[in-house]
Amino acid sequence: MAEESIPRLFGTDGIRRVVNAEFSPVFIAEVAAATAEFLQGEGPVLIAQDFRTTSPGIARILAGVLAMDGIDVVELGAMPTPCLQFNVRALQARLGLMVTASHNPTDFNGIKFSGPEGLEITPEEEHAIERNVHRRTYAVPRWDRALPVRRDTDGVARYLRSVVGLVDRPRIAARQFRVVLDCGNGTSAATSPELLRSLGCRLTTLNANPDGHFPGHPSEPTEANLADLRKAVVAIGADFGVAHDGDSDRVAFVDETGRYIPGEEALGLFAREMLRRGDGGTIVTSVTSTRCVEEVVRQGHGKLVITRSGSLPVARAIAEEKATFGGEENGGFYWPTHQDARDGPASSAMLLDLLAETGKSLGELLSTLPKYHVVKRNVPLPAPAKATVMERVRLSLGGEAERLVTLDGVKAFYPDGWILVRPSGTEPICRVYAESQDATKAKAMCERAVALVGSLVREAAAP
Repeated sequence: MAEESIPRLFGTDGIRRVVNAEFSPVFIAEVAAATAEFLQGEGPVLIAQDFRTTSPGIARILAGVLAMDGIDVVELGAMPTPCLQFNVRALQARLGLMVTASHNPTDFNGIKFSGPEGLEITPEEEHAIERNVHRRTYAVPRWDRALPVRRDTDGVARYLRSVVGLVDRPRIAARQFRVVLDCGNGTSAATSPELLRSLGCRLTTLNANPDGHFPGHPSEPTEANLADLRKAVVAIGADFGVAHDGDSDRVAFVDETGRYIPGEEALGLFAREMLRRGDGGTIVTSVTSTRCVEEVVRQGHGKLVITRSGSLPVARAIAEEKATFGGEENGGFYWPTHQDARDGPASSAMLLDLLAETGKSLGELLSTLPKYHVVKRNVPLPAPAKATVMERVRLSLGGEAERLVTLDGVKAFYPDGWILVRPSGTEPICRVYAESQDATKAKAMCERAVALVGSLVREAAAP
């Protein structure tokens, strides 16, 4: 008998879709019932949400179905994803459900699942929930098993105490840093203003009013989206600017001159400084990482561990290797003495700590890093064509590159740089990266890879 084909619901980080007839109240209730069947009565389950217009309704559906199925449910309210993940561990919960679509456009929403360690659930656990949805294997509610939904209002304070404990608060407060924070109308508004003020910062905020329409700018903290932040940093003479994505598990920085800091530079800086502090250690990063990290780890007499892209592979490796620090080029950074999950607000606190310790500006610290140029592009890649296109990419790049790595997508190494072609786990696109010490070469390599993927997509679509 042929193996049963079960449709995938989970992407790189939870279930995430456009809110429509497919991602509907009925579908959300089915996911909740399938999750209750998976849990087999184990709890508690913590539920939190971002500020998207549909998030309160989705959170209530999840809570109601789980509680009817006899699961102990605790609502935490609106908060960043890392805040929920911290609370899952702190409260010894069985599961955490974060209603968010992170950086996706306003018409998206989703559910991120965190296990008892405060990390994303495993692929095997995802598959079990998908199987329950597909087979309609749901827990059967009974009136005498239904439980009330509890409420915990201390989740943010509990989390912030841990973040502040990461750093030398008196040393930071003594510097009276002037900081501009762009909350992007997202969840960092629930934590970051309080955090930065508690560390003694003179704070100016942008887009600090929670709004699921994201009126300030789209929720992805790209250079183009942070134009107002860059201008504000210069206008008020701030020490730096900071912004987060919609659910605040990632961070972006702007230096004192108003320059947007690419995630790979911040990654290299944090890796170098954490190795210096620990006199060596292990750094974990993903296949998308820059050669800058390789250089600073070698110079810092550390060990470098490379994983697949995504927060779970990086977080698992951090725990297994007892790493000093971990991060990805997308602005997701991990601070193991606080929690193994990536954490945007904690990253801003750690940057303050480094600046206070060294007495240098952000620009000065970054100026001494090895220089590499990374170019990134997205190419449409319909799901049905993914396997065919990626196999042809592998064959094409494999015939010309010095070395090929297929840990996650296809990464081709050349004498003057590398190209990475990797399908997105959350959108029907292919992400193309290229790196070289020569900016012109990096751009040319990326454009060549984009053209290759585009032609292969068209071939796959041809009748």
